[in-house]
Amino acid sequence: MNSSFQNILNLLQQLQLSDAEKSALEKAVKDADKQYEIINFKLDRTEKVKRTTAILLEETIQELELKRKAIEESNDALQKSLEELKAAQAQLIQSEKMASLGELTAGIAHEIQNPLNFVNNFSEVSNELIDEMKEELEKGNYDDAKEIADDVKQNLEKINHHGKRADAIVKGMLQHSRTSSGQKEMTDINALCDEYLRLSYHGLRAKEKSFNAKFETDFDASLSKINVAPQDIGRVILNLINNAFYAVNERKKINESGYEPTIWVSTKRVNDKIEISVKDNGTGIPEKIKEKIFQPFFTTKPTGSGTGLGLSLSYDIVKSHGGEIKVESKENEGTEFIISLPVV
Repeated sequence: MNSSFQNILNLLQQLQLSDAEKSALEKAVKDADKQYEIINFKLDRTEKVKRTTAILLEETIQELELKRKAIEESNDALQKSLEELKAAQAQLIQSEKMASLGELTAGIAHEIQNPLNFVNNFSEVSNELIDEMKEELEKGNYDDAKEIADDVKQNLEKINHHGKRADAIVKGMLQHSRTSSGQKEMTDINALCDEYLRLSYHGLRAKEKSFNAKFETDFDASLSKINVAPQDIGRVILNLINNAFYAVNERKKINESGYEPTIWVSTKRVNDKIEISVKDNGTGIPEKIKEKIFQPFFTTKPTGSGTGLGLSLSYDIVKSHGGEIKVESKENEGTEFIISLPVV
């Protein structure tokens, strides 16, 4: 018993009280002593719990700190990996562009040769006309000299036109090979489609002498220029046209009776969008792989003939312009890709 309560009991024994009163008081003191012991036990247990909790809390804090550091290290590693992936993606994109540029080289050379031939021919003719004009002037035939001068002027205008044409082709080639800045500018979609169609065709013709295909265009003359990154959209159009020519060439190899390989490139305005269609009557896309064609590195071409990035990058480019790209295809009948781009 607690010493204080024991002293109280001793004092009670000395007091002149009846036995009943003493018993009642003793009982009360003993009950109080028991309550005191219970309270002390609970306090002691609470103190032990507090100490244990403090130790556990400290260990938890240390564990959380270790986890926080581990998470930070993981985040740093993930960030580094992300940067490396972005760099690798940029290199892949540039590699894909250079690969397509290589395929275009012959086509570009053919396209440049045409206006250069005109420039050379008109220059030679103009040189001869100048000599004739001098002779007429010496004879005093001023009217004839003026007519010759008019012819020379017309030739110079043609030289200027074809010179600008060659300049535009070279600029387009440089623009296509350059890493895209994503900078948008007002662009003539019809001109873009027409240029890449001819470059693709002549490039394939130079690469494979036996290749031949018919192509038709239907460009909406009322289309206004739209704000796009011409390098990027040009790459999408070029990729789809290259794929179309590849598909018709593959079907041609089957030697079907009466088959004429043909592709169609068209544009039209649909409400607040411009649609670009590249359609072919080639091999078509099997239904079972149609959902995979926009996946990176997926290709149906033989090893070494395709990277599998063309359609994946095309999909990303069109999406980044707020547009969409759809495909409709039937095996052994043909394929149509439709690009939809917002006018604004």
